[in-house]
Amino acid sequence: MNILQWIRSILFSAQATIAMPIIGLLYAPWAMFSKRGAYAACKGYSRYIFWTASWMIGMRCEVRGKIPSGAVLVASKHQSFLDIMMIFTALPRTKFIMKKQILWTPVIGQYAKRMEMVAVDRGKRGKAISKMVADVKAGQREPGQLVIYSQGTRVAPGRKVPYKVGTAVLYEQLNQTCIPVATNAGVFWPRRGLFRRPGVAVLEFLEPIEPGLDRETFMATLEERVEVASEKLLDEAGFERPDA
Repeated sequence: MNILQWIRSILFSAQATIAMPIIGLLYAPWAMFSKRGAYAACKGYSRYIFWTASWMIGMRCEVRGKIPSGAVLVASKHQSFLDIMMIFTALPRTKFIMKKQILWTPVIGQYAKRMEMVAVDRGKRGKAISKMVADVKAGQREPGQLVIYSQGTRVAPGRKVPYKVGTAVLYEQLNQTCIPVATNAGVFWPRRGLFRRPGVAVLEFLEPIEPGLDRETFMATLEERVEVASEKLLDEAGFERPDA
């Protein structure tokens, strides 16, 4: 293991942790009175992280594909905190479906509430999704790009985890186009640990899935597109699979 890269990774992680409350406090007066301020703060922090990552650990972030701007459902691969920042920065008005516990996280939780992210109680997931669908249809939430992680959690590169039916429920009830998203972010920024790898982390918006498919066809199409594209990105990053 590269000792110098370990040192760079630790320094990078330390400054990223320190920067979060500082940037959060700097933007707080604006964010208190404007949702735009909350979005600006989070995008500002993400761009700061991308910038420091480029020269501290040699990691660059790249977004590919056609970025949606209207009201769509975005079903993304999730490997680490990095892909959250990448997709949030790329989309004009991101609305994450997130674990309710995140609302209690310092800084992140307060800003998530201000941006009206959709907090889901894992123990009552069906009820939460039904309420969210009702809110969207009733026009109580501003139009935006609704992001759901179809596997329900962060999945390490190379691991196989089933896709959850919640994405199909939203696809059916909202009757919106679904944009699949692939990534290899976990190769460079693992879901656990401090070590960060140099290279190009990619987030890729894939071919849209139009409304109208039955649930089984939709889920099969979504999984195939995301998994095939993510595997290609892993190969591009030089990822060595455990069984290789």
